[in-house]
Amino acid sequence: MRPSQPDILIAGAGIIGASLAWQLARKGCRVLVCDAGKLGGEASWAGAGMLAPGPEYEEPGEWLDFALHSLALYTEFVGQLEEDSGLGVEFSQCGSLEIACGEEEFSLLRDRAARRSQSGIETQILPSSELLARVPQLASSVCGAVFYPNEGQVDPRTVSEALRAALPRRGVELREQTRVANLYPHGSGVDVRLANGETVSTTMAVIAAGAWSSQIAVAGYALPEGFPVKGHLAGYRLPPGTLPHVLRFGHTYIVQRTTGYTIAGSSEEHLGFDRNVDAGIVSGIHEAAARLAPGLLPAAPDDAWIGFRPATVLPHPLIEQLGESPVWLAYGHYRNGILLAPATAERLTKVLTASLGMD
Repeated sequence: MRPSQPDILIAGAGIIGASLAWQLARKGCRVLVCDAGKLGGEASWAGAGMLAPGPEYEEPGEWLDFALHSLALYTEFVGQLEEDSGLGVEFSQCGSLEIACGEEEFSLLRDRAARRSQSGIETQILPSSELLARVPQLASSVCGAVFYPNEGQVDPRTVSEALRAALPRRGVELREQTRVANLYPHGSGVDVRLANGETVSTTMAVIAAGAWSSQIAVAGYALPEGFPVKGHLAGYRLPPGTLPHVLRFGHTYIVQRTTGYTIAGSSEEHLGFDRNVDAGIVSGIHEAAARLAPGLLPAAPDDAWIGFRPATVLPHPLIEQLGESPVWLAYGHYRNGILLAPATAERLTKVLTASLGMD
């Protein structure tokens, strides 16, 4: 039966919104999740799933610490999700390699690694001989790499499948193909108007609709603008175990699942919600990945797709209360939504359950 009034309504069932709903329900909250499409159907479905804060954050600070904390949560996050869902989640702390193809570039990587070590990130400097011994498929022109042994990858599609199974087991109501149009905060809660004309009353609401988040109107408030940054990815069906680590070289990355399925990326395009797959861009991604690892990839990718990274004008995600209203924001994670999902869910679960007197 549908609860007459949920404690919390979450707009958006990507990995951020669905993970939050699951964690809130584990604490006893009555949660309703609404998504304009389907659970995990947009950026979460498209993402490569790299768990690599080292190369992502140039300088120490709050958000690097937050990313490292989220990475540290992943083993427990996956274990609990597998237990609640009864499904396996593809997750591996296989380590990542940030590769240099020139001596000057290698020097810069070593300097960056030294700064990151001061932030508590474990790093190892690999000369070209050791790098090629680990990944012999790399181009012979590589000069060396920084190895981040605690990093890895997760398949966000298996995370989404597990969340879909876990949510109802924890009493969460999931309503797909149900877009949230308007929020009307008031003294005792929030009235939520759905696009189908239905109104739902709730104590608190969370906006976690990714690149579509700021399209939700909140009476009396202007939301920080969110917008999509389109990215292309290419996929290859390779034998399992042919790539032991995540590879990164500038904007090029290669990630392999335990099944052998391998993903190369990615592009960044400001084209709004254009869903067309551009064959020329896919070809460019393939060529860059093949130059990096010519002994790994076939002549052409087997698959190609796009996703919309949820960006804002800010250099960090919005994980905060909207003014003094009972509305909270959880969007703008850009390239790191998969990585930051456990810590985002943890942070908001703590504050929302405290507000409900359930901590």
